[in-house]
Amino acid sequence: MNRIYQMCSRCILDTSDPDIYFDSEGICNHCHDTARLLATLPQSHQEEKVRLSSIATLIKQAKGNNEYDSLLGISGGVDSSYVAYLAKKIGLSPLVVHFDNGWNSELAVNNINKLVDTLGFDLSTYVIDWEEFKDLQRSFLKASVVDIELLTDHAITAAMFHLAHKHKIKFVLSGNNYATESGMPGSWVWNKQDKINIIGIHKRFGTRKMKSFPTLGLWKWIMVSNLGLGFKFVPLLNNAMYKKNEAMKVIKSDLGWQYYGGKHYESIFTKFYQAYILPEKFGIDKRKVHLSSLIRNEEMSRDEALEELAKPLYDPIELKNDKVYVLKKLGFSEDEFVKIMNLPPKSHNDYPSSARLLKILRNTKNILLKLNFL
Repeated sequence: MNRIYQMCSRCILDTSDPDIYFDSEGICNHCHDTARLLATLPQSHQEEKVRLSSIATLIKQAKGNNEYDSLLGISGGVDSSYVAYLAKKIGLSPLVVHFDNGWNSELAVNNINKLVDTLGFDLSTYVIDWEEFKDLQRSFLKASVVDIELLTDHAITAAMFHLAHKHKIKFVLSGNNYATESGMPGSWVWNKQDKINIIGIHKRFGTRKMKSFPTLGLWKWIMVSNLGLGFKFVPLLNNAMYKKNEAMKVIKSDLGWQYYGGKHYESIFTKFYQAYILPEKFGIDKRKVHLSSLIRNEEMSRDEALEELAKPLYDPIELKNDKVYVLKKLGFSEDEFVKIMNLPPKSHNDYPSSARLLKILRNTKNILLKLNFL
């Protein structure tokens, strides 16, 4: 049964999220969930200073004789660039890592080079085998699942795990944050650590062996994320009074950073995926999430967000050029791609997945928490 259309009275998320629900005042569950998360962030500059200082002390003490005290993944985007800025400010010496999956925009590469030159950090570029990654992306497109970016996100975490082990580094600085990344509908993404899903889809649709693509098994991920074994993620932005617009001003003036036009648009494929594939095939406009985050973080009014949402997702000329580029790079003809876009969307659960096991583990964890065993 189709739901009656409704948009949140506070943010701009709506019933395009099939699981959204509203209170008596029309405020959505994402706003309530995010409010609880935002309440855990520093509420003053003094609190921010204390938190960041405490983190810096902890990381420096664990450095030992290592050249680097932490790892920092960098994309050339706002969040990771500002993490690098903060890391320098509090005296950390991270090894900056850029994950090259073959889709970097020239602007993103320039931003990265300016950043490491200005801050004086060492840069290590993790380049994955393009033909292998191409086969994986083609497989996910043929599978007709929603989260094609699962591949890159999973590989980045796995690469960080391997690099941390190689360099004996105990901390990974993360750009993940509540301020600008909360409220993502669960049906719009998939578990980024689902190695079984990656292997299952590739086995079904792939044409070559997966030999070097970095992966991280579920149990290793649980050890890292829950027990901090191997290394510990440090969400630096969740310990700062992070405002995206203010951060952009700082990195523009201090690092020579340049804007690329949208959330995660530092990647050519991500831009095409978010601004064309998702809305055309799945009816998903991720701007609703990103703009809603800015509303909740008091960086934009709801009216301003609605005005931004009314703008076209893609400049027609840019879309034409990007489409030609993406299809050629992935080896699809126009007809092949049209057929893929016309396939009905499928769930990641239609293929092998660790979802059932994860559900059991979460339920077990919740029971143990209630019994005070954790």
